[in-house]
Amino acid sequence: MERIYLDHAATSPVHPQVVEAMIPYMTTYFGNPSSIHSFGRESRRALDEAREAIAKTIGAKANEIIFTSGGTEADNLAIIGVAMANREKGRHIITTCVEHHAVLNTCKYLQKQGFDVTYLPVDEHGIISVEQVKSALRDDTVLVSIMFGNNETGVLQPIHDIVQLLHDHDVYFHTDAVQAYGLVPIDVHELGIDLLSVSSHKINGPKGVGFLYVREGVRLTPHIYGGEQERKRRAGTENVPGIVGLQKAAELAQQMMSEKRALYEQFQRIMLTTFEREGIHYAVNGHETNRLPHVLNVAFFGTNVEALLVNLDLAGIAASSGSACTAGSIDPSHVLVAMYGNDSERIRSSVRFSFGYGNTIEQVERAAYDIAKIVKRLTKA
Repeated sequence: MERIYLDHAATSPVHPQVVEAMIPYMTTYFGNPSSIHSFGRESRRALDEAREAIAKTIGAKANEIIFTSGGTEADNLAIIGVAMANREKGRHIITTCVEHHAVLNTCKYLQKQGFDVTYLPVDEHGIISVEQVKSALRDDTVLVSIMFGNNETGVLQPIHDIVQLLHDHDVYFHTDAVQAYGLVPIDVHELGIDLLSVSSHKINGPKGVGFLYVREGVRLTPHIYGGEQERKRRAGTENVPGIVGLQKAAELAQQMMSEKRALYEQFQRIMLTTFEREGIHYAVNGHETNRLPHVLNVAFFGTNVEALLVNLDLAGIAASSGSACTAGSIDPSHVLVAMYGNDSERIRSSVRFSFGYGNTIEQVERAAYDIAKIVKRLTKA
């Protein structure tokens, strides 16, 4: 039985070209980039080249990129770093109810430190409005953190319009772009973004590495203490092989962006057309069009998500009920609860399918048909 992986929003396979790029930096070029001898200089050169290349993918300067251990650390550094560096100006933060837990739990930590956090609700499409942000702004607001694209539904937020609103306020704007990066063109200066988080393993790079973009001039307090790496903003010897892998993955993602978007949109159409043809009672969670192309979150009415996932796994299909960071949790999706309420059947019957490298039209066609068969069987039981 061929296994079909449709959980790329949780993590993605490492691209062979990424592996190839990394190997020399685990064998030949192993020096510490902080060392002044030739071994260290070789690693430093790779680090500098990666920083320059990655900065270009978002229209940033090389010195605005901080390498981290992934998206979670990037979110933590952005939110805690800005909050602590600017706490004399104010202690109010605005975010949304549908953020990744790397943002939500960081904000909860800051609440324990005396900060006040406003969690904006979303509509049934999973979107917040500029008016909501405007109403929540206060004189003591120091940071607004709103994700670019949701990890469970793929819904895109009106980032451009929100940032335009903030131009008239002395407030920093951070966005978790972990799911959007590599699939949506992002120019941080054109958009006016102050801080942006990215994770390598979502774009066919290695796990354990990511970056935080910090606009020049943003006041940020580091919260890892040690050496003077990353311009004293993030201590610890840099993960050179991982960073080289991230660079290659980022370059491939930029080159293939249009092609991937078109392919993943085709995958979505194939799935939904199959469900309709098979007479499945379903609904897509989130905005119909204003969402990322690789994420499809579907409610199969009359089913139970745990039974669905077990049966899908037995059929060789990997999917999820939401964020991989809450795998095994008995709690319903906080994103779907925010969109539809605690009593909605959707929060008990929704599955996230997410597409990526290695998926083919034939795989998606077979998976869609098998999913329809499973849903039929479960709704008859």
